[in-house]
Amino acid sequence: MSDPILTHRSTDMAIVSGALQPTDRDPDLLSLRPERLDDYVGQAEVVETLKIAIEAAQLRSEPLEHVLFHGPPGLGKTTLAHIIANEMGGTLTVTSGPALEKGGDLIGILTHLGEADVLFVDEIHRTPKTVEEFLYPAMEDFAVDFVFDKGIHARSHRYRLKRFTLVGATTRVGLLSAPLRDRFGIFRNLDFYGIDDLVHITMRSAALLDVRIDKPGAEELAKRSRGTPRIVNRLLKRVRDYTQVRADGTITQETVEAALALEGVDAQGLTQLDRRYLKTIIDFYGGGPVGIEAISATLQEESDTLVDVVEPYLLKIGMVIRTSSGRRVSDIACRHLGVPVQQKLF
Repeated sequence: MSDPILTHRSTDMAIVSGALQPTDRDPDLLSLRPERLDDYVGQAEVVETLKIAIEAAQLRSEPLEHVLFHGPPGLGKTTLAHIIANEMGGTLTVTSGPALEKGGDLIGILTHLGEADVLFVDEIHRTPKTVEEFLYPAMEDFAVDFVFDKGIHARSHRYRLKRFTLVGATTRVGLLSAPLRDRFGIFRNLDFYGIDDLVHITMRSAALLDVRIDKPGAEELAKRSRGTPRIVNRLLKRVRDYTQVRADGTITQETVEAALALEGVDAQGLTQLDRRYLKTIIDFYGGGPVGIEAISATLQEESDTLVDVVEPYLLKIGMVIRTSSGRRVSDIACRHLGVPVQQKLF
């Protein structure tokens, strides 16, 4: 019998039970994810919106309205999808826009959804147009339309679906088509986390991982995590390894600094790629402005990687400025990199 917790239908789609199971206790799997909205740290307005919507849907015995989360990677979009499934008592089905190559892929998933189940589509803006059109009646009328035969013999059949909730996640909300975007009832942006929330997440994750950490150590990790829970959890595991091998097993500010120096993460949370990005604009383009494609070609990195992963945090902390002419490095970035400001040629 297949595992009821995680059943793979393909390499890109899985069905996940809403309830946390014993196998989820592996520290490297789902145990670092909160199970309920009450346990979720940060994004207070988003959480409050979901609490009200979920409670109202349960009072009416209806499925939750379709939800769209947008924002940079690692801020909790997937975690919130798991929580919604838990709160609604349904099963979570996970897929992604690029995995839905043709309409039959989506129809196969939709017809297997049960009442109050949750379908999570990551990177939903990358869903092919032909597949996206099947979502319209599914979201509005809980139905999909099949066309049989061709030409004058063509006939249509409408298949009724169980009432489900679609949770979409995207890092590029501007690329979503208007017809799809308008069919979501709840539309929320996830922003970068503050230091206090990240310290809370760090202390909670350390307890789950059975790692000793003091407050200064947690604060130092939070400062270097780019305002992102996924990154703070990843860095915590790397510092844990360093502390167990090179120190006494307790994470302190000193061990965080030493461990992250090996990882190439500086005091502002910038990685080697971030610094290469900034130095490329300064060294090759006089500080900017310069187009993203030129930066991408110089760095030999995909422009989507720069736009989705590198730029959001640099824009947030004011090290990069977007103009109509392209990207420009700020005085803050020059001072951080130790580059004289007057060397920039704007």
